Formats: sequence, structure tokens, C-alpha cells
Amino acid sequence: MEILHLVSFGILAGILTIVIRQQSDSIAFFIVLFSGIIIFLFVIPYIGEIFRLLTDLTTKANINFMYVGTILKIIGIAYIAEFGAQITRDAGLGSIASKIELAGKIFILVLAVPILTAVVETILNFIPL
Repeated sequence: MEILHLVSFGILAGILTIVIRQQSDSIAFFIVLFSGIIIFLFVIPYIGEIFRLLTDLTTKANINFMYVGTILKIIGIAYIAEFGAQITRDAGLGSIASKIELAGKIFILVLAVPILTAVVETILNFIPL
């Protein structure tokens, strides 16, 4: 059960951070940063497997992969922006974390516009003028 290893690692990193924070805030922040990166790197193969499964389902269902690819990009942007915002928030930089979240939302909106346009065009094609 990989999740048990991952949670155990996170708990140990948290305890180590609490102990080290009393000595040096900067070292504690780097422990948080590196443990977050290690956890993220640990789950990347699982994310890749999800992408492969969704690609196979898209092919079998004869769905335009552009839409699924865009949705996957949106999900990726959301996770990456959240990860970056949490790391900066852990460093006590809440204002920068808010800016990272705002940037993530803007990038998501930019990617969503073509899908929204396609939906509106499809609806307009059904309405007789």
C-alpha cells in the first residue's frame, strides 16, 4: 500500500519540520519544500496512468481528443497552481500564494474558452433562426 508509505513520509516530514522550525525557519521551509516535491514526484506515474486510461476511453468512445486533452490540462493547471500556492503559503507568503491562484484561474479560463465556444456554437446550431 503505497498510500501508507506516502502518508508516513508526510507525517515524518511534518514532525521533522516542527522540530527544526524551533532552530531555523529557513531549514524547516526547505524540508517542507523538498517533502512536497518528493510526494508530487511519487504520484506522477499514477497521473500518467490516468492520462493513458482516459486517452484509451476517448479513442474507444470516438470523442475528439482536443476536448479531453484540454480538460486534462485544466486539471493539471489546477493541481500545480494549488501546489505552488500551498508551498508559498507555508513560507508565510500568503499574498504571493493568492497571485499564484489567480494566475492558475486565468490560465484555466484561457483553456476553457474554446470549449465554451464550441458548446455555444452547438447550441446555436440546434436553434432554428
